[in-house]
Amino acid sequence: MTQTQTAAAILAAATAAAGTLTYAALSAQSQLFGKVVIASSNPNQIALTYDDGPNDVATERLLEVLARNNTRATFFLIGRYVQQRPAIARAIAAAGHLIGNHTMTHPWLAWQSSARIRQELTDCNAALEDTLGIPVRYFRAPHGARRPAVLRIAHELGLTPVHWNILPGDWNPISAGEIADRTLHAILRNQKRSRASNIVLHDGGQAGLGQPRLPTVKATDLLLQHLKTQPATSFVTVDSWA
Repeated sequence: MTQTQTAAAILAAATAAAGTLTYAALSAQSQLFGKVVIASSNPNQIALTYDDGPNDVATERLLEVLARNNTRATFFLIGRYVQQRPAIARAIAAAGHLIGNHTMTHPWLAWQSSARIRQELTDCNAALEDTLGIPVRYFRAPHGARRPAVLRIAHELGLTPVHWNILPGDWNPISAGEIADRTLHAILRNQKRSRASNIVLHDGGQAGLGQPRLPTVKATDLLLQHLKTQPATSFVTVDSWA
């Protein structure tokens, strides 16, 4: 092999390795860095999960929609917002929804030091447990970004990592109808693959409180109205799959 060929082979191997690491770190369904909860093999099960709250107006209206439809959901809350809006966090818990850790400040954990990762998870746990008076057992990494240290530290803190298999992109400026249509299409895809659906929606946003999430609230109502016509459908919280 010539020097040029050797260099090309090394470059190709490095590119492939980088691609594998990127997939492992950022693909929601990858298990290469360690086990994360995604969904069961029961195609009729659906988990509605909401990230980045609590958030003024949107979270409270979302709770009304869920209550009206007698549906429990899972909320992954940002610790600093829980400290700023403890009453909303308590309302989520009082309504019977499952609450998980979504870090204190929503960083990309895969690129943080081990000390920063531990601080983000520990501080969020403290904010949640001090506010709610209940233990926290589930964790979702912001953006799904992780490396082995993220999963190891989560487990050391008694947290089970949770990802997803449906991401409608509701943080973008799209209508409630578009959010609902994307979600229903993805549910059908999962059902054809004999998979349950773990849906990530957003009642808040990492940029700060007051994010415009009312389309997500309306989309949730549309989804529930549609799915209620399918009697086999059951709504679960992610602890059902852990």
